Amino acid sequence: MPAFSKILIANRGEIACRIQRTAQALGYRTVAVYSDADAQALHVQMADEAVPIGPAPVQQSYLNIQAIIHAAQVTGADAIHPGYGFLSENPDFARACLAAGLTFIGPSVAAIELMGSKRLSKLAMLDAGVPCIAGYQGSAQDDTTLQREAERIGYPLMIKASAGGGGRGMRLVHTSDALLDNLHTARSEARNAFGSDELILEQALIDPRHVEIQLFGDSHGHLIYLGERDCSVQRRHQKVIEEAPCPVMTPALRHAMGEAALKAGRAVNYVGAGTVEFLLDRNGQFYFLEMNTRLQVEHPVTELINGLDLVDWQLQIAAGQPLPLTQQEVTLTGHAMEVRLYAEDPAQGFLPQTGDVLRWQPAAGVRTDHGVVEGQRISPFYDPMLGKVIAHGATREEARRKLLRAVEDTLLLGVATNQQLLANLLKHPGFIAGDFGTGFIAEHFNEVSRPEASKEQLALAAALFYQHSAGQHPQALAGWRNNASVPVTYRLEANDNLHTVSVDPLPITLDGRYAVVVLNGIRRRIAYHLDGNQLWLPGLTVINRTQQVANRQADAQNGTVKAPMDGAIVDVRVNAGDRVSKGQLLLVLEAMKMEHPLTAGIDGVIKGVQVMTGDQVRNRQVLLEIE
Repeated sequence: MPAFSKILIANRGEIACRIQRTAQALGYRTVAVYSDADAQALHVQMADEAVPIGPAPVQQSYLNIQAIIHAAQVTGADAIHPGYGFLSENPDFARACLAAGLTFIGPSVAAIELMGSKRLSKLAMLDAGVPCIAGYQGSAQDDTTLQREAERIGYPLMIKASAGGGGRGMRLVHTSDALLDNLHTARSEARNAFGSDELILEQALIDPRHVEIQLFGDSHGHLIYLGERDCSVQRRHQKVIEEAPCPVMTPALRHAMGEAALKAGRAVNYVGAGTVEFLLDRNGQFYFLEMNTRLQVEHPVTELINGLDLVDWQLQIAAGQPLPLTQQEVTLTGHAMEVRLYAEDPAQGFLPQTGDVLRWQPAAGVRTDHGVVEGQRISPFYDPMLGKVIAHGATREEARRKLLRAVEDTLLLGVATNQQLLANLLKHPGFIAGDFGTGFIAEHFNEVSRPEASKEQLALAAALFYQHSAGQHPQALAGWRNNASVPVTYRLEANDNLHTVSVDPLPITLDGRYAVVVLNGIRRRIAYHLDGNQLWLPGLTVINRTQQVANRQADAQNGTVKAPMDGAIVDVRVNAGDRVSKGQLLLVLEAMKMEHPLTAGIDGVIKGVQVMTGDQVRNRQVLLEIE
């Protein structure tokens, strides 16, 4: 009898779609699970069968172990692939799968349990002889103990959620007076994200590289590594660009890191796909960071330089087969590079964004792993990563060049993303030279501002507003002059700035959902979406304010605090009548697995608080007012 024939994917979005592509190509049937917010999601559409598992909040759906086990039972699924995130590194989930007679496509419960605790795994790695960074990984978790240990370690230091990953429950602390506030925030994030508020402390290396080794083990005692990935370009301790091989890797260093990773894997008799992450300093010294007992977001770059399908390997190993290759047969060819496309606003401290996907078209010629469909709502309940764009080339420069073009050609309208930042990162001389560490974005892109709307964009916007308002007008308009006496004048808002734009009757044609224009003698075909007085262009949203009286007084200056995005209020620090100072913490909003502090923009007195802890709020909703 075969080991299994129908696989339930206990996840959503791009990873659920990615797993289904391989599983279905290998002849397996697939089952999707979905929350109320994901009923029309791409991973649901792709699956052979799909089962609803609860409301949008993850605790009631994607983290609901019993609902997922029940979905497998009612559909006859005999295996579960956890993807990454959610329950993928939850030993209770793996244990529940086995108890229900289901094959868990992942490592043993013991390995997940040990490596899922940064505290316990670090102790085990020290015993196994794996190089580790100085820190505190004790069981005492009270503030007094952690303050004392922080003084022993010295500043700067990292606070990390023992059970966590993805930047949640992680804080960099530079001075002792900032420790307590960061401990409390890290505990809260860790508790909400992982169900455990246990923390560890570590000495902070200044601008190291983040380099990880891909491991694979089988149930026959074989364990190999498939090269490394450089994941140093990060924001908020979350990866943004990954590549393989690492630009500064040497054969000797690869061998040393690979052997250290094998020590880590052997310490837990590892079976399946796993990743051992290291910090690499400028002197070539490396230190154990953590081990992820699952498939990684960035696994495609390893696939492209190895010519392998790692999900295929996962399924083979879960079925009891031996590894397809030996260590000596592993070869690395060319270079691969990946960027993560996030629904976020880099100009607002990478604040996650919500909204409707109005247009979506991945770039041609590269691999794009995504779970996006036009018309879907990007909600505040899940991670803001929309997908990944991955390119392979014979050299690093060829891969970078292909990826840059693909990032610029990717079309997504309706939701603010980090697309322009990704292009700027790929074009930066330091990145091109391979000279970067984990502090690269903070150093070179600390103050990210929204670009000013160009004259060409404003001209096109005015022409499109005219075209659609004119209705039966025989031809559209695409010229512009500032403050000139011409037939039609518009007041357009772009990136919070008002522009007066006048248009002349010059030719523009509409080609489906594209505008074909000639600007400055150059013909361009530009995607757009127009809905009433709001227009979306690549990288820009324009609002027609012609019929409105503009009020340019900023909310921060008049004391109104609004929600920067959809989310849940998890902490309210003030009451009506309280006197507050500019910069003082007022509320904490949780969205897309992160906590976002909201502070006072002025000195004054709280006039009124419109929300309480636990409230779900919408983007731009008034939360409180200061006078």
